[in-house]
Formats: sequence, structure tokens, C-alpha cells
Amino acid sequence: MRDAQGGIMFTESNSLLRPKFGSLLHSDPNISSTTNEDDYSARNSSASAASPAYYDRSPMSDDTNSPYTMSPWNQASSPYTKSPWSRSTVTPFDENFPPNGLIGSLVREEGHIYSLAATGDLLYTGSDSKNIRVWKNLKEFTGFKSNSGLVKAIVISGEKIFTGHQDGKIRVWKVSSKNPSVHKRVGALPTWKDFIKSSIKPSNYVEVRRHRNALWIKHFDAVSCLSLNEDQGLMYSGSWDKTLKVWRISDSKCLESINAHDDAVNSVVAGFDGLVFTGSADGTVKVWRRELHGKGTKHFFLQTLLKQECAVTALAVNSSASVVYCGSSDGLVNFWEREKHLSHGGVLRGHKLAVLCLAAAGNLVFSGSADKSICVWRRERGVHTCLSILSGHTGPVKCLAVEKDRESTNSDRRWIVYSGSLDKSVKVWKVSEQAPDLQQMVAMQQHHMPEGYPPQSFSSPAIMSQNERQ
Repeated sequence: MRDAQGGIMFTESNSLLRPKFGSLLHSDPNISSTTNEDDYSARNSSASAASPAYYDRSPMSDDTNSPYTMSPWNQASSPYTKSPWSRSTVTPFDENFPPNGLIGSLVREEGHIYSLAATGDLLYTGSDSKNIRVWKNLKEFTGFKSNSGLVKAIVISGEKIFTGHQDGKIRVWKVSSKNPSVHKRVGALPTWKDFIKSSIKPSNYVEVRRHRNALWIKHFDAVSCLSLNEDQGLMYSGSWDKTLKVWRISDSKCLESINAHDDAVNSVVAGFDGLVFTGSADGTVKVWRRELHGKGTKHFFLQTLLKQECAVTALAVNSSASVVYCGSSDGLVNFWEREKHLSHGGVLRGHKLAVLCLAAAGNLVFSGSADKSICVWRRERGVHTCLSILSGHTGPVKCLAVEKDRESTNSDRRWIVYSGSLDKSVKVWKVSEQAPDLQQMVAMQQHHMPEGYPPQSFSSPAIMSQNERQ
């Protein structure tokens, strides 16, 4: 079987060998070879001890332990250190505003940004400071603190905000009805009542490590990812404890716990047709199907989409086009298409280092990377083209969130993209689906430049390449 470059689907029996992430880190002098595992949230397999520099198991507890303290990313000369936030001089309503560009930056020097969630005009940001900040119209609106450690995931369902943490806890918050700037913690998953009730029965304990048992309804390691299926009233959580758990949102009850992978689950996303996708540090992407089971539902393993040596770090689903995207620590984005029975569609090659986050909206997919950039890809008639490379972060891009722009129309769909980084900032971008792609921009620039003037280099040939197909 050929690898992804030949367009053939991966199989269990023929895994693709790629360079380990530890070796990739050394290609960028700005990334420390002693980077802590929390910086990339993709824990490596215990069987892959050849790259211990990347997968140190001790969690980052504060900035003093951060590899970025002495890094060029964190210099006192940063223009953001003098202000709690900064804005670009270009407004989103400027007629000359470029189709794809930076609106502004949100900076609060208290921690690296690990998670984002956007709803309406509010943006929630989670960091390793244990604080969740709330931003409104590019200004800090409010915030609240959790004692549960680094905030690795945030999702919003109606009035409830769920946060997943380094210590294995999932917290539930609500906005105060009397004061919208006040957020109150209203519970946790599992609930205390369910925890006590389950702890009574010995059959509810499972072996999680040698000589250690734990309740099956509770994660015993970092909660790395959360995903919602609001139509079914379900939430999915993935953890470094290798399990996928299914929760009923209405009463916070744990319905299932699935031993999903051989190593840490780094990403989970609820998709189309009752499918759920999980990606892991064991190098696999697995598909789970929700089916009726008695009076409720149960999830069954369906297939493995990918099996490779390097860690799977991010997943995203374009529900309208029914495409699944997978980012991994080798810098590649693989994808699969429903219309072709989830066969492998190709590879997007736009990054020099690990892909750490993905987001999909409309005909676009966004990939954020440890190389500090965000690639914007447009899918047309099954072919992906790189529209833009959004540059400006001085640290790895760790998380993404996308909201429809208020100026968006059917003929010109526009999106507001939020990117969180380990440079402690969140950047806000405006992206249009009708923007010219990189090749068109280069051609236009060369057309308008005076004769003999050297054109700006927009990208490397690798970034310009389209997906490879069968």
C-alpha cells in the first residue's frame, strides 16, 4: 500500500512511518528542545520514548517552568507588554480593509492560551493561569477562576459553559441572571451525587494503572478535548487516560466510557450521520457510530481512518461538506470525504512544524501550527487551495475559533477567526471566502509593481501546493 502521497487510505497493517515530533522541533531554533508536553497538548505514546525532549510528563505549573520565559517570544520589548490589549489601526469597516487580515490582538500577560470558545459577541479564553477570560468587542469584559488547573478545552451549550482541565476535571459554569459579568460554577462532571452513588458498587471501578482502580465515570488524567452534539443533547470528552466519555448535557450524567485508544486522546469531534471521530497520540484516527440501544444510545467502533507513527493532534469536521480533517505532529493535514465513503481524500501541506489546531467553517478550513502561522484553505469542487497564511503570532498557534462575520452575505461569506497562542495573545482575523488565493495575489502584486521591483514572497512552494488526490 502507498502512503498518503499516493492518495491511498491508511490501514492498520501498513502504518506510515514519519519523523518523530522531537526531531521536527530542532528545525526551528526558536523552539526549545526541552519543550514541556503541555505546550502542544499531544502526549506521545509510552512506546515512543525516543523523543523525551518533547514528551516530558511533568505538567507546566507556572511561568517559571515555561520554556518560553527565556525565549525570543517573551522579550520585554514586546509592544503588548504596555497594554492589556491592542488593536490594529485598521477597522473591519474600512473600505480598504484587505479581504483576509488582522483586526486586532487581545493580550493579557498571565498565561499561554490553550483554549477558545466563541458565542455571539463573546469570546472565552482559557490559559495555564487557571483563569477563563471573557472578551467583548475586542475588550476584556469579565473573567472567572477555576482551581482545576490549566484550561485545555471550552465548549458552550446554551446557558452552560463547560471547561476541561489538566487535573482531569470538567467544570460547569453559568452566567448570573442578575449580572452578565458574573459567572458561577454550578457543578462538575460527574456530579457529586453520581460520584457517591457509583463509588458504592465495586463493579463501577476499573483498573486504570497497575495496582490502581478508579470509577469509570470519571477521568483520572487531563481532559484534553470536548465536543458537543446539541441535537442529541450529548457532550463528548477525550482524555490523556485514553478514554472517550459520553455525557448527557441535561443532567450531567455519564452515559458511556470507551477505552478508545492505546495512548492519550488529543482530539474529539462530533460529526455527521451520528459519527464521532477521535484522534490520539497513538497515531490513529478512529470513527465511532451512535446507535439506538434499548431506550438510549450506545457508541460502537466503526473503523480506523489513519494509523501512523506520529501523534494525531487535531481534528475538525466540515458538516455541510461532510469532510473530516486531521492534523498531526508532522505538519500535515489529512482529510476524508463522506461522499466517497470516508475514503482518504488527500493531504494539505502548508506547515513546517506540527499542526496543533483545526477549525472548519463554510468552504474554509483553518490550520494552526507550531510554526506560528495559520493556513486558510478553501475547498472548491473537492480541491483545496491555500488562500492565505495568517502571520503575526510569535509563538505556536494552539487553538482556533470561528464565528460568522456580521457583514457576511450569500455572495461574500466572511468569517471572524480567533487564534490563541503560546505567546499569551489572542489574535482576531477577518477572512473572506472570496479572497484571491496566494497564486493570484502574487500575480496581482507583480502586475502592479514597478518594473524591476522585487516582489514580496508570500509563501514557500510547499504552502502553495494543493491537495494530492487518487
